[in-house]
Amino acid sequence: MINFKNYFTKKKAFIPFVTAGDPNLDCTEKFIKSLIKAGSTIIEIGIPFSDPIAEGKTIMEADMRALAAGTTIDKIFGMVKNIRKEYPSFPLVFMTYLNPVFNYGYDAFFAKCKSVGIVGIIIPDLPYEEKLEVSSVSSKYDVATISLIAPTSKQRIREIASNAEGFVYLVSSLGVTGVRDAITTDINGMAEEIKNYTDIPVCVGFGIKSPESAKRMTEVADGAIIGSAIENIIAEHGKDSESYVYEFAKSIVDALN
Repeated sequence: MINFKNYFTKKKAFIPFVTAGDPNLDCTEKFIKSLIKAGSTIIEIGIPFSDPIAEGKTIMEADMRALAAGTTIDKIFGMVKNIRKEYPSFPLVFMTYLNPVFNYGYDAFFAKCKSVGIVGIIIPDLPYEEKLEVSSVSSKYDVATISLIAPTSKQRIREIASNAEGFVYLVSSLGVTGVRDAITTDINGMAEEIKNYTDIPVCVGFGIKSPESAKRMTEVADGAIIGSAIENIIAEHGKDSESYVYEFAKSIVDALN
């Protein structure tokens, strides 16, 4: 299994999320390359799904646009393969739901992941108690099944953190994804507790919308994960989003380092 700590060489990590295929896969490829050039640490690539239960309006609409554009898992693998021509080793992870992976077939899916260099997967609707169903297969192909810890996980932080792979995705708030005016969860306290049980990086996601909020959320955590704020840019500017995505990402990277 790849040691994700090797990716966390800067002061704080920035992990952006983009929905593959919104507005099309050629654009997604350009966005990802811009995010790499801006100094991102790891990039999450969202595999669109018709029933993304953890997503708010912004990413749900991005999924719908991507599916309407004809995005498929195999086409996404093809896009990642193209990215590898220019960036052969940059860490890319998938974020999706259990249904698309299950329907594709675990072995087939993770074999493809290994062939294009995907190093991790985040599945928000995979219960911790059923994680082994996926991780027992993904680990054979050196793909980390990344665990989420939410404010409601309080009684199980030790168990989840002790068995986490790659990095811990610390969910900042209850509810679905989306930018928030305020995050009231004790992120520092949760991050400190998680670090009592694991030495892998802890990254905060859900609701972060600006350089200021990213910096605030990473006082103890090792990195910030931002999706909806980027997808809002893409929703507004469509095919012309590349420069806007780059500038936003650069502002986050500069704030964190």
